[in-house]
Amino acid sequence: MEFNNLLIEIGTEELPPKSLTKLASAFALNIQTAFSDAQFTFDTVEWYASPRRLALCVKSLANLQKDLTLEIKGPSLNVAFNSEGQATPAALGWAKSNNIDIADTTTLKTDKGEWLYYQGTKAGQGVAGLIPKLVEAALLALPISKPMRWGAGSTQFIRPVHTLTMLHGNQLIDGSVLGLSSANTVLGHRFQGETSFQLEHADDYLPRLREHFVVADFTERKEIIRQQVIELAKQLEATPDLSDSLLEEITALVEWPVALSAEFEKSFLAVPKEALIHTMKGDQKYIPLLDAEGNLKSNFIFISNINSTNPSLVITGNEKVIRPRLADAQFFFNTDKKSTLASHLESLKTVLFQKQLGTLFDKTQRISELAGFVATMLDGDQASAMRAGLLCKTDLMTNMVMEFPDVQGVMGMHYALHDGESPEVANALNDQYLPRFAGDKLPSAPTSIALAIADKVDTLVGIFGIGQLPKGDKDPFALRRAAIGLLRIMVENRLPLDLVSLVDASITTFGDKVRVDELNTNVVDFVLARFKAWYAEQNVAVDVIQAVAEIRPTRPADYAARVEAISEFKQNESAPALAAANKRVANILAKNSVSVHSEIHHNLLETDSERALVSAIEQAEAAVAAYVDKNDYKDALIVLAKLRKPIDDFFENVMVMADDLAVRNNRLSALARLRRLFLTCGDISYLNQ
Repeated sequence: MEFNNLLIEIGTEELPPKSLTKLASAFALNIQTAFSDAQFTFDTVEWYASPRRLALCVKSLANLQKDLTLEIKGPSLNVAFNSEGQATPAALGWAKSNNIDIADTTTLKTDKGEWLYYQGTKAGQGVAGLIPKLVEAALLALPISKPMRWGAGSTQFIRPVHTLTMLHGNQLIDGSVLGLSSANTVLGHRFQGETSFQLEHADDYLPRLREHFVVADFTERKEIIRQQVIELAKQLEATPDLSDSLLEEITALVEWPVALSAEFEKSFLAVPKEALIHTMKGDQKYIPLLDAEGNLKSNFIFISNINSTNPSLVITGNEKVIRPRLADAQFFFNTDKKSTLASHLESLKTVLFQKQLGTLFDKTQRISELAGFVATMLDGDQASAMRAGLLCKTDLMTNMVMEFPDVQGVMGMHYALHDGESPEVANALNDQYLPRFAGDKLPSAPTSIALAIADKVDTLVGIFGIGQLPKGDKDPFALRRAAIGLLRIMVENRLPLDLVSLVDASITTFGDKVRVDELNTNVVDFVLARFKAWYAEQNVAVDVIQAVAEIRPTRPADYAARVEAISEFKQNESAPALAAANKRVANILAKNSVSVHSEIHHNLLETDSERALVSAIEQAEAAVAAYVDKNDYKDALIVLAKLRKPIDDFFENVMVMADDLAVRNNRLSALARLRRLFLTCGDISYLNQ
């Protein structure tokens, strides 16, 4: 058996940059699965991708499948042979369908009888004959939402395909995929060097492409760009504003990256930097540069796809491209400053938020009222919060935001400052959308917090109030993101806010527009349910989350404190025994109706073990209550951990279901009090399940 690297490459028209890595990695995964299922021996599958190619290399692929050991059970002997010992049609049909000669079969004896049986080996097929079918199946299974057709054929793919190369070592695999026959021809760079070349061996793929000005390895190309940008920015005494998502997209746009710097007129810097940065990054994929204070510089970096002999022409061309876009932003900014944000309030009445819930104007009225309520709860400035709520959507009506929707909020902040609004109100207009994504920063100023919470709660209550709950992956109003953002704001800022009160306050602002039974419960449960996914990402044990979820604390900061405390308590050596005891107590009480507030009659305590447990419960109740009042669940659980011995002694020495009804009920009352005590932190009977 021989082992060689297998190269598979399809040359295409320019592929969508935002989908490139997803397509390439999916192609590699599909091939890996297909070759494993087909019983081929290989090491790894590496993928390569550039704007005009998807490729992969199956490392050390055997030229033959593994031999298969066959064990095939046939019909029972009394069915397989007639009275004269001749094979019946049933046996002959089984043998034919499995390509077996009856003479090669044996008998399998089991406790249920004897059966016709075949055991043998099937030689592995050659890789060359199977590759085309496996490759085409892998390509057709790629996540392509809108495939294209080209020419007169019926073949479909994400972009027209021009070349196909399948090389196993130096052997060209004969076959066709997507209507193309495999050949040694590989496309080079579109503008530099030879447009195509002949590839003789799979191992030569990367170096030969480099000779023709293509860096096919996406990861390598990405790192080349990163280092070029860092070095060029250093020369310009600046810091590049280069996110990983922008770097990924730029990498997907070029095959031979060359970083160059250009400059625009300093007069454009009078425009808020966020608008200019959005224009450069979003429209042109340019890399803005910041000075030591974080201010935008007039220099920027762009990545060319060609090593020009006259780079100044390339630089001048890119400067000409960016100038009109920046001029547009400058015009919009100067025009918008002629009107105040407050003057746009009336125009919000023309924009529908949701048919049943009214306009954006209606929404801002509700947000304003709710933000004032939240500010009061946080001892903040109610007037500032209400003012911020009133203005929070007005920047949507400005020229700048209409042209560049992604700068909503931040432009509201700049316009508010220009209008003479307080910095607290202005900053809240930007912070209302925080957090925008996982790991994003949070609002921290009281007015910003009040507005961000009010906006999210209003959306949740409104959409739930008209019965449009998220279904599956469909969440048009981003309610899940709003809920997680709400939790993060309240937990990470340690806010003493209760979801029930917030939702009730929001419901009153809608009047008769929402009429869903148990609306408060539905919204609160939806928000609390986001804790499960949030804590799963932090590797918090599922049983810990269940222990807290079972008692449904509705203050998110309190919920988080309980999770943290129970996670730590779970490591206590007494935790498993206490969890088991709690489960036992819960089971007993479930079968016997008794109030957790029942009085314990000391004169009915008959044994030292039950007297010791009751004494321990009564002492723990006072200590735990003091800790819980301070949200100190860790110390409360430390107190509860000390109950292990009296609980163990009680169950070992005391029969709960005593014949004497009064004694029995007294013991049940003690267990009910014990159960209530543990539920002050969480239902630890869920631990270690």
